[in-house]
Amino acid sequence: MNTSSISQNAQRQDISSLISPELSVVVPVYNEVESLPHLIEAIATSLKEMAFSYEIVCVDDGSRDGSAELLKSLAQTRTDLRAVLLRRNYGQTPAMSAGFNYARGKVIITMDGDLQNDPADIPRLLAKLEEGYDLVSGWRKNRQDAALSRLLPSKIANWLIGRVTGVELHDYGCSLKAYRSELVADMNLYGELHRFLPALAFIEGARIAEMQVRHHARKFGRSKYGIWRTFRVVMDLLTVYFMKKFLTRPMHVFGLFGMIAIALGILLGCYLTFLKLALGQSIGDRPLLILAVVLLVTGVQLFSFGLLAELLMRTYHESQGRPIYRVREVVGENGNNSNKIDG
Repeated sequence: MNTSSISQNAQRQDISSLISPELSVVVPVYNEVESLPHLIEAIATSLKEMAFSYEIVCVDDGSRDGSAELLKSLAQTRTDLRAVLLRRNYGQTPAMSAGFNYARGKVIITMDGDLQNDPADIPRLLAKLEEGYDLVSGWRKNRQDAALSRLLPSKIANWLIGRVTGVELHDYGCSLKAYRSELVADMNLYGELHRFLPALAFIEGARIAEMQVRHHARKFGRSKYGIWRTFRVVMDLLTVYFMKKFLTRPMHVFGLFGMIAIALGILLGCYLTFLKLALGQSIGDRPLLILAVVLLVTGVQLFSFGLLAELLMRTYHESQGRPIYRVREVVGENGNNSNKIDG
């Protein structure tokens, strides 16, 4: 191939990269080789009748059943499919994050790759999003899963997450959701945080809605989820709670407990000093002496953690140019009445 043809191909790629679709459907995939052809065709069928451009972004999370090879083959023959192949199995949250990074649409739909979510619900999610919401979450009211191993832990987790985060949803675990792209652009996902996306969006000031969606029994393969994931959910829930309450003011929590510990240590120290000097009692073998020392040391450490957390928080925001606020709309002179989220 000569230099001119290479240059022309590069120009075509640059032009195509500038043409962003209006909708991106992000599908994390792990060992779903039997489901993939049916799923991609169902998504395309659901969206072809709608009057806007779309793309399907399938993220293979280190599958070992031939899913990656199938996606590569399909992506070479379909113009609406992009295949993102990860080097190994990282988990659903990193796969979801990769999908967000490679999605080019103004609106992003996420769904599972096991055919349990119904692509026919996508137009309904988009219609709800157009009512002025930033995120629309699906609710699998008639969920087709095992009652003891899946439904019961899910109900408990949904109740707990709603109580802790203040975002009351029936079904946090439903992957079928619609997002505005500027919302997910501000989110950095780690651990198992993909299931907390509505709570993270709420922290960013998003308007959230929930609507019922269909749910089908699994046709191929087996579930990758188990009750053991509950422990990961609890740990990440604590992270989300801290982010919601103290992300921009960590000293308020570390400093508060540090001051309480120091105050108790000083009070115990004064009490023991009174016993020693005023009453002449021995205090060397008293457990209270050890407790006073531990409280003082712990208080100083907590206060130091608070200072370090404040420095890290400022580095986090300032290094990325992230403001500690989000603007929804600017109205007035030079504002053009435009909706935007800073950051």
